[in-house]
Amino acid sequence: MLSCDEEARYARQIVIPQIGKEGQEKLKSSRVLIVGAGGLGSPAAMYLACAGVGTIGIVDEDTVSISNLQRQILHGSDSIGMKKVESAKQTLERLNPHVRVVTYDTKLTEELAQDIIAGYDLVVDAVDNLRTRYIVNDTCQELGKPLIEAGVMQFDGMILTILPGKGPCFRCVFPSPPPEDVARTPREMGILGPIPGIIGCMEAVEAVKVLLDIGSPLMGRLLLFSGLDMSWHEVKVSRDPNCEACG
Repeated sequence: MLSCDEEARYARQIVIPQIGKEGQEKLKSSRVLIVGAGGLGSPAAMYLACAGVGTIGIVDEDTVSISNLQRQILHGSDSIGMKKVESAKQTLERLNPHVRVVTYDTKLTEELAQDIIAGYDLVVDAVDNLRTRYIVNDTCQELGKPLIEAGVMQFDGMILTILPGKGPCFRCVFPSPPPEDVARTPREMGILGPIPGIIGCMEAVEAVKVLLDIGSPLMGRLLLFSGLDMSWHEVKVSRDPNCEACG
């Protein structure tokens, strides 16, 4: 049940036919886990909180540094030195006091992933660590949890929605991580601040669509974005029958 304040706060969403009051109440009862409180996790978390997702979990072991502030809009200059999960919690609660924020100040290991992810309806992957990305994918497949997967580098971004049992998973597209001496991260290659903003916002859109079962999620459709020439390219991907995670 929505309070009078919530009905006023979400009025512009409630009038949308595909959402309505029933959909808004469903968002309020939903639980979304965001793995990573950085460049992608910041806009995803902020827009999901503003949209009225009732419980948002944040997993991150890092501390806010000055180099984060060019793109990680959950945090500000006064957050430097603070744990990212605490900074994120303060920002989200300031944006929407109706949202419950649960923090996990830890690295998401294989041992912890099942216990944490099991308590949520959907996972948003917002990490730049490939090992963690595979842990999240494999755990979501095992538990049957929808996953919004995304990545960014320099001027480029990608996003894919993964619905276990219905479409391909991350391993279907990228069966295994590249060798550590080949893999590159945004820390090494760089990232233009607005790029994770664009892709993180799209993760929030996809999450709402999946939670409410509306529209056409990016299942089996890897969407690639180039900020340099402002282009989108969609690549059709299929389930791999030999995939070790979902085959």
